[in-house]
Amino acid sequence: MRRTLDLTAIALGAIWSSKLRSTLTILGNIVSVGSIIAVVSLIQGVNAEVSNLIVSELGSDSFTIERTGLVLTEAEEDATRNNPRVSLDDAEAVQRNGTNLRAVMAEAGQSGEVRYRGQLLESVGVRGVTEDYVDFPAFTAERGRLMSPTEVERDRGVTVLGYGTAERLFDTVDPIDKIIKIQGVNFRVVGVSESSPSFMGQSQDEFVIIPMGRFRKLFGARPSIELRARPETPEQMDLAMDDATVALRIERRLRPGEDNNFGFFTAGTALDLYDQATSGIFAVLVGIVSLSLVVGGIVIMNIMLMVVSERTREIGLRKALGARRRDLLWQILAETVILSVVGGILGTALGSGIAIGLSSVTPVPAAVHPWSVVLGISLTAVVGVFFGLYPASKAAALDPISALGRT
Repeated sequence: MRRTLDLTAIALGAIWSSKLRSTLTILGNIVSVGSIIAVVSLIQGVNAEVSNLIVSELGSDSFTIERTGLVLTEAEEDATRNNPRVSLDDAEAVQRNGTNLRAVMAEAGQSGEVRYRGQLLESVGVRGVTEDYVDFPAFTAERGRLMSPTEVERDRGVTVLGYGTAERLFDTVDPIDKIIKIQGVNFRVVGVSESSPSFMGQSQDEFVIIPMGRFRKLFGARPSIELRARPETPEQMDLAMDDATVALRIERRLRPGEDNNFGFFTAGTALDLYDQATSGIFAVLVGIVSLSLVVGGIVIMNIMLMVVSERTREIGLRKALGARRRDLLWQILAETVILSVVGGILGTALGSGIAIGLSSVTPVPAAVHPWSVVLGISLTAVVGVFFGLYPASKAAALDPISALGRT
């Protein structure tokens, strides 16, 4: 142990005696590791934001019923092209026959104009819902209340504003019980929804919610309808989807053996689709950036070979005085690993700072996880060992007589 510490101290002394060369050696690792940490942190930030958005929009304990469901291939697109649109009759059928279902709601959306006195907002998402919407966690009121099931069923002229819509329309004024115009028709504000997570700096709160009957009077029956269903418990998700399948097949008079002309979509499905679409791209990005780590390792190896060449007489003298092969091997390896790890630590700090800095001035989110910091430093240690082995073994293999004879 004592010998190892002495050899490490010698390695540190050698590094300190060549400050400029050591600094230039470290710089390569700083840039390469910093690039990897910055890219990985930004990727992790985007992944976390997308996951939060998907779960907040779709819910982890519910599923949607759509005209096609998940379509990945051209063949699937051709097979589902003639599927009928989801209707309110479908919603009623699922609600009647869903023994494992807690709630079923229909939702439709369209862009529209919202006005309060002189303040006009264009391209606001107008969302029509049926009465069961109150049973879905995605719909919660931060101020006031949600529309009651009775108000929705009887098509009352009431609305719940998205958090962003309320802020833009009313600023500091309390919007509750105020009359606004949606597509020129009066609605009374009964509540303001809780703020939703933004995505890439874009607000997800620019909407108004109104009863489905009112929505269809404003926009007609053309906007497509999406059904959301919530099982009694999350564990009954598969049973609830089976119930919905049976109900829809009966409602649509599908014969035994005939394919379903509808599809299901869950938060898990959306996350899987996102992973499939982006994992390859992210892997290529990380791979490209990681090449710089290999380049940095090659630079370190070349510099250490030059160090060995310059210190040939010193190495020969040490061997002549009794230094063992493994002592020289350890010293050169220690120098290489120390330089690599110091560069890795500084590079990790730089990469984390770049990612956090970009996140603060751009909509791109960043997430610096402890595992990525450990990975960055560990990678540099591995690179140091791998690319330091050749110079170290070359130094250890020098013949002391020929080494002392060099000038």
